[in-house]
Amino acid sequence: MKTYFHLDMDAFFVSVEELFDPTLKGKPVVVGGKANERGVVSAASYAARKFGVHSAMPLRTAHKLCPQAIFVEGHMERYREYSGRVYEVLNRFTPLVSMASIDEAYLDMTGTERLHGRPMKAAHSLHQAIHDSTKLNSSIGIAASRLVAKVSSDQAKPNGILWVVPGSEASFLAPLDVRKIPGVGKVTEGNLHRLGIRKVGDMARLDEGFLSARFGQWGLAMAGKALGMDAGAWFDTEIGGREDPKSISHEHTFAEDTSDSDQLESSLAHLAEKVARRLREHGLYARTVQLKMRFSDFTTITRAHSLPDVTQLDIELIEAVRRLFRANWRPGTPIRLIGVQTSSFDTREAQPDLLDGGRLDRWKHALSAADRLRDRFGESAVSLATGMRGKYRERIQENPADLPGKQPGDAEPK
Repeated sequence: MKTYFHLDMDAFFVSVEELFDPTLKGKPVVVGGKANERGVVSAASYAARKFGVHSAMPLRTAHKLCPQAIFVEGHMERYREYSGRVYEVLNRFTPLVSMASIDEAYLDMTGTERLHGRPMKAAHSLHQAIHDSTKLNSSIGIAASRLVAKVSSDQAKPNGILWVVPGSEASFLAPLDVRKIPGVGKVTEGNLHRLGIRKVGDMARLDEGFLSARFGQWGLAMAGKALGMDAGAWFDTEIGGREDPKSISHEHTFAEDTSDSDQLESSLAHLAEKVARRLREHGLYARTVQLKMRFSDFTTITRAHSLPDVTQLDIELIEAVRRLFRANWRPGTPIRLIGVQTSSFDTREAQPDLLDGGRLDRWKHALSAADRLRDRFGESAVSLATGMRGKYRERIQENPADLPGKQPGDAEPK
């Protein structure tokens, strides 16, 4: 029988901000940007959540719901540092750790009873060790499946521990709303409600053929999840397992629509740099480059190009996406959002061109040095000149390029 822990830091971004500014404690706080910006909420304090503010909500909407909230842009470098401290503590309890995001992790604690005691005792020790190292609160879920461990950590919030004893998974999940099942979003929730399925128990009582006929493979996965099984997607891999991404992308929404070609091309260059860094982090080489543009009327287009050889070099991605931009943008047309995506990956680099005079090798050495500087000083520490004007404040996100403990190729939860 497996024993899994799911550790989730409580209001992580806000809690870190409170360490550096104790006057924020107990107040409605929103992390992600200024109240009048176009961005989205990265995190909200529990006091702000009482007004309906939640992550991924537009900042302007959050301000309407809670005008008295304190809006802070956030400090990604601080969040990385504290995530790193958490990761160090987790590794003292088990080597089988997967960082699902900057503030949550799965631990395989199977077979550790002789070292750490029974699950509840081990969880209390881990809970205290996290607080001793970071001065931050966390919640821990314990179960025989990762799915139930994740749900139970959510039910334990804030600052709690909940163990779902083996054999009680289905009864634990049954009274919960279907939205509590990882992977069930608003669209799926609405479709389930239309079928009269509101609680996880409603889903568990259905024949899996019923769900399969209406939702395909996802229906089969939901049938298993309703019973507490690690069914489908990320849960198919072991903790610490590797699964390469199908695509890597970065995009940016401008504070104001812009038709400034220099700013647009510079922003594209900066986004391409970030994508290239992710490629190198995962040890992947991309053949397909895609440009995304969203205009003032929210019309969105994507244009892709296949490269003659796979690459993970900034300059080659920049050149490719710049050609796509110049071929598909009508000068003077304001753009709201712009993005760069790569796909069609290979784990082997292209055969070297013996006639390039060592140019690619020099680029690889230079970019490797740049990546080391970014690891140490943050994502914005180094940039190519072509992307300098397009640089923008790093978005606060759950999965930064240099997530502590995230090894190249680590799978991410769905």
